[in-house]
Amino acid sequence: MAAPLLEAKGLHAGYGKAEVLRGLSLHVDTGAVVTVIGPNGAGKSTLLNALMGLLPSQGALHFDGQDIARLTLEERVLAGLALVPERRELFGTMSVEDNLVLGGWRPKSLGVAGWRNGMEQVYTLFPRLKERRAQQAGTLSGGERQMLAIGRALMGQPKLLMLDEPSLGLAPLIVRDIFAIVSRLREQGVSILLVEQNARAALGVADHGYVLETGDLVLEGPAEQLADDPRVIETYLGSQKAR
Repeated sequence: MAAPLLEAKGLHAGYGKAEVLRGLSLHVDTGAVVTVIGPNGAGKSTLLNALMGLLPSQGALHFDGQDIARLTLEERVLAGLALVPERRELFGTMSVEDNLVLGGWRPKSLGVAGWRNGMEQVYTLFPRLKERRAQQAGTLSGGERQMLAIGRALMGQPKLLMLDEPSLGLAPLIVRDIFAIVSRLREQGVSILLVEQNARAALGVADHGYVLETGDLVLEGPAEQLADDPRVIETYLGSQKAR
């Protein structure tokens, strides 16, 4: 059996003396979409920030066969981790295309030939970005900014794409588009760790899921199984099963 692409064991992380994650363990297999759902304040963003190296953490952390627990943020990016943060953090005064070029820092640094070809792949995935390629990122709509943030991360040719609340603040139709893109990336074999409050949509695109509450993983299993779990239905899905 192949080793997981990402494996965390006994992960502790927090802010100063405030511990948020208490001995959390999870894994992401190559080519899988894994989601972590839970309420506000459960520690979902803390988890991604700890995995990315934006927060100090303790515990075992392996990625693509490498011990990355002591690697810096930059070293984790070079190893193939990419995070699309909740706030998107685009360069608002720069054009869409320039933001995408900056996203290619990893393959450029690694000397990957033809890394700029990834831009056409991003434009194929997000035709709207191609239409707005010369437009300043700060003038885009919320949905377009989310597309650009994902596109910029994909320019880095990551081995694992981590998405922090990609549906946050978006209209329902745009949310549907964003999750359709996640499904499409899954079909293309992109490994994804998806943190999301919209449990219904997240479980609908994921292979495996975890439920995080106050820093502890309280449930895990195949996404379809979690969508049928009475506790998940009652707390996160309402009266209807996720589809």
